[in-house]
Amino acid sequence: MTDHITIRKAPGTWVVRAGGAVLAETREALELTEGSYPPVVYFPREDIAMAFLERSARSSTCPWKGEASYYSIVTGSDTIADAAWSYEAPKDGVARIAGHLAFYPDKVTVEQL
Repeated sequence: MTDHITIRKAPGTWVVRAGGAVLAETREALELTEGSYPPVVYFPREDIAMAFLERSARSSTCPWKGEASYYSIVTGSDTIADAAWSYEAPKDGVARIAGHLAFYPDKVTVEQL
């Protein structure tokens, strides 16, 4: 079922920036590669400034990963709608991404330092 998905520890330090602020920084990121899609970096929740994220009403379902929840980034002056997603209870084959969030690179900056 999930043989087209690979998950590995992402090497180095990874950060998420939005509006010039660092929202996440970790050395414990996971890189998920699914088929021919570009790799996606997942950040551990404990390394994210969750006070700036607000769960939105949006959800979606992936047949291989399960149900995704979405989060908007909310600051004093701006809201970036549905900028991140998380599989709160992922399917068994991808259970390593539980407790992690990924961010849309067209809405925030995700980079390796």
